[in-house]
Amino acid sequence: MKLAVAATAPFGADVLERLADRHDVVALLTRPDAPRGRGRTVAPPPAKEVAARKEIPVLQPERLGPEVALDADAIVVAAYGLLIPESLLERGLWLNVHPSLLPRWRGAAPVERAIMAGDQETGVTIHRTIEELDAGPIAAQGRFPIGPDDDAGAVFAQAAEAAVDLLDDVLPEPTFVPQPDDGVTYADKITAADRGLDWNRPAQELHDRVRALSPHIGARGVVEGRRVLVWRTRVTGGKLELLEVQPEGKRRMTYEEFLRGLR
Repeated sequence: MKLAVAATAPFGADVLERLADRHDVVALLTRPDAPRGRGRTVAPPPAKEVAARKEIPVLQPERLGPEVALDADAIVVAAYGLLIPESLLERGLWLNVHPSLLPRWRGAAPVERAIMAGDQETGVTIHRTIEELDAGPIAAQGRFPIGPDDDAGAVFAQAAEAAVDLLDDVLPEPTFVPQPDDGVTYADKITAADRGLDWNRPAQELHDRVRALSPHIGARGVVEGRRVLVWRTRVTGGKLELLEVQPEGKRRMTYEEFLRGLR
């Protein structure tokens, strides 16, 4: 089969890389280059960087319309980030890769919300892309445990690996079953309020928030009078232990290094 991939964010880039190792990926559909990082320098999205290494042609429209033409048997969508209009969905087989066990955690931040909620299991769902958010009929699902110290990076990596295995199973002719009506939850986009650490909250809740936002966003808190990003913690004897922090304007460091710097 000839596959195209619609992907932008790191999770989509990971799916693209793994798919390109197994299949004939003829095109990448991704969002335009945009300012990134502290310097706000215009840079390509992560998926485009993978495509450049793999010598995959890239399309970067600001919005999708009938002029977009993809010469592929199927289009795999993974963390793309643009609305795909019905006019395009009707012209081919669009399969969405969603890193949750749908219908749980439809929406923008399924991995982060699952970890924050203390879920001990998640997975990945391959479903037909439709206009309604993450509501298309399901072709395949795979589930895996979330370890007590797994962060979002670890869960995304497991989901990308599972997704490519599932796609191998369902292509070239997937069959679909409707999503159930019960059990629907929504994974809202992460906001600044989600990043704040209130040290009066239970240790497990704080630990889940930190690992949900690591290694890509970062939870924020005040430690020893300093504002820091908290990247790694663990719960020992019912108490939260800080392992890795990043003071404002500085690199990530162990908590012991941070304390030595204060002294």
